[in-house]
Amino acid sequence: MDKYKRLLSNTVLFAISSFSSKVLVFVLMPFFTRVLDLGEFGDANLITKYAQLLIPLVSVGIANAVIRFGLDKSYDKAAVFTSGLTAIGIGTVLLFALWPVLYPLLDLQNHTWLLYAYVLMSVLRNLCSQFVRSKQYTRLYAVDGLLDTVLYLFFVVLFMGVFHWGITGYVLATAAADAGSAVFLFLMADLGRYVKFSRFDPKVFKKMVRYAVPLIPASMFWWITNTSDHVFVTYMLGDEMNGLYETAYRIPNIINLFATLFTEAWQLSAVTDGDRRSPGRARFFSKVFLSYQALLYICGAGLIYLAKVEVICLTASVDSPYYPAWQYVPILVIATIFSCFVSFLGSVYMVEMRSGQNLFTMMAGAILNLILNWFLIPSYGPNGAAFATFVSYLLVFLLRAVNTHQYIPIRLHLGRMTVSVGLLGLEAWLMMQEVKYWVVWCALVGGIVVLLNAVPLLQSVFRIIKRRKGGR
Repeated sequence: MDKYKRLLSNTVLFAISSFSSKVLVFVLMPFFTRVLDLGEFGDANLITKYAQLLIPLVSVGIANAVIRFGLDKSYDKAAVFTSGLTAIGIGTVLLFALWPVLYPLLDLQNHTWLLYAYVLMSVLRNLCSQFVRSKQYTRLYAVDGLLDTVLYLFFVVLFMGVFHWGITGYVLATAAADAGSAVFLFLMADLGRYVKFSRFDPKVFKKMVRYAVPLIPASMFWWITNTSDHVFVTYMLGDEMNGLYETAYRIPNIINLFATLFTEAWQLSAVTDGDRRSPGRARFFSKVFLSYQALLYICGAGLIYLAKVEVICLTASVDSPYYPAWQYVPILVIATIFSCFVSFLGSVYMVEMRSGQNLFTMMAGAILNLILNWFLIPSYGPNGAAFATFVSYLLVFLLRAVNTHQYIPIRLHLGRMTVSVGLLGLEAWLMMQEVKYWVVWCALVGGIVVLLNAVPLLQSVFRIIKRRKGGR
């Protein structure tokens, strides 16, 4: 199959897998805002943020190694999966050993056990799903995504609507759905035949850990850049303000939704079609990135323009205490676009197995993010945190743009990028300031963004159609 058609096919399958679950988060927002007050909503999401920090530590980052080594035909699949289980077993023991330290440190009161349940179930599901992806069982992966959505909806209704468990139900619903998903994948993919400790290969385990370990602090630095602002907002401005900020964060997550669907498919293509032996791989990466960023700009322009409407849809009321969250959306949208650029360039490190350089770039962004949060939030509130996130991702993108060029000289189209981001910044400013006739001005600026970036998207569509006809 042609590499462009394979990328499109995998993206569609992963969309089937993930789209429903991601959309469900937005659909359920009016329900969450009714059953949880601002403070509870902020606290519930803070638990999930802490979980995202602990997941790479407990799993020793092994999920990243499972898909990378699992895709490599030179490694025994049983050795890869068994190594993943071994790493998770070690991490789980350490997690429980740290209970006396984490309980007072995280200050989650009686919710620490929820954090542990969330982390452990997520780790197990990640291992099974990444191994299934490495086996390229894309249809099974897609079915599992739908199952996970159904399970999550069931447990949300049961725990929060029927039992009225509040924060406990919010977190536990995700953990229970992940547990069901892990069992489903384990049985349907017959993963038990890959659990063979007799074929445990210390050399493979060491290589996987050596690849994964630098990604642990990289994930932590990613967490700092992407999530520490919630912690800063909570402790500097209070739970209710974090509840508003968390609500605003849900809007740009629409971009992350589509970016995640693409990234899951792109990682397979980047490894299978992006090795040194593949002719024209720099051209392949460049064309895909051009279409990718064009789509992100167009989506970003729409999300900024409709920020108020989107918050109303999430909270089901203009009079909702959540409504002021709209004013934090524009900057967060631009920050999210750059986080997507960072993830794309990270695929180069994955292909070249340069996880150490992945770590360095994320560390630089995380340090800058902490500094900016400290100085900007007291003066500018949540928008200070949003701006800190944007600047941090911009720094990481610039570092990766320079660093990855030595491996794959991707054409970044910096002129188009500068103009498009500048227009998005102008649109964001016009809306946040609510200048006279801002609706008209923002529509005009957003329209220019669409016109500027529509051509690369149309070219990609025509290219795929042409190749499809040529392959018949």
